[in-house]
Amino acid sequence: MKLMNYCRMLVVCLGAVLTVCALPVRTTGQQDSQPSIRFVRNPDPAPDFKLTGLDGKPVTLADSKGKVILLNFWATWCGPCRAEVPDLVELQNKYKDKLQIIGLVTDDDDDPEAVQKFVKEFEINYPIAFATTDLRIQYGGIPALPTSFMLDTEGRVVQKHEGLRNPGLYEAEIRALLGLRLDGIRVETFEDKGEIFLKHADRASQLPGVDLSKLTPEQKTVALHRFNAESCTYGCGYTLAQCRIWDRNCPVSKAATSKIITEIISGKEKSGTSAKPAPATPATTSTDPATPAPTQHSSE
Repeated sequence: MKLMNYCRMLVVCLGAVLTVCALPVRTTGQQDSQPSIRFVRNPDPAPDFKLTGLDGKPVTLADSKGKVILLNFWATWCGPCRAEVPDLVELQNKYKDKLQIIGLVTDDDDDPEAVQKFVKEFEINYPIAFATTDLRIQYGGIPALPTSFMLDTEGRVVQKHEGLRNPGLYEAEIRALLGLRLDGIRVETFEDKGEIFLKHADRASQLPGVDLSKLTPEQKTVALHRFNAESCTYGCGYTLAQCRIWDRNCPVSKAATSKIITEIISGKEKSGTSAKPAPATPATTSTDPATPAPTQHSSE
């Protein structure tokens, strides 16, 4: 299972090399091509932690209160992770005491000495610590590397990015959160429907790989209820809705949602179903630090 987890992350990392994202451009018409950045409305507080950095000093969110924080989950073997480090170092240098970047190593097999050598080689100027299994779960399992969370000065998660990103995107978000000038970039807001925290998947009206177009509004409501009430049985511990957001390649949640839609269209949906939604976090987690949790799905 750990090999499955590693391979899935590796595929994501390699794919990210070919799909480096620049600042997102959203248009409302042919004449409007102003680039924009997006932040969550009513953001959730970031799960805090107390870790020990490679330098032996404590690493916590509380210590950076009042600063913009960029949490960067990475591993030394991940090419895109390595590629973005110089940009992160530059951002930390540029915004100094107004910004705190924290690097969280996600791979339990990463040798601390090798990580320390990497830190020295790349002259990393921000804290580096090993993320615990529980911490990774609190931040959604981290199915892709690198994954970065942007926190505002109140310690709330306002954006999440997977894969290698243009450093200009990070800088624009940092400047906006610090109230600094943004030239030609619009700031938009959106509701978290599971993109940031999976516990909000029940807000989603559409899910990756799920075709609801043949359902009436009433049938769609029933389908979405079932997606949030029934669990994926592939071992992740998530609801079907959460799983579709977390791993759109999962064959089990895809088949289960398709079956539910077919049952509803054919009239076989059981009336009076009122199952309670499954918890937002995996039902069971491993206590073995060598085994990542939650269990990843294979896209192979």
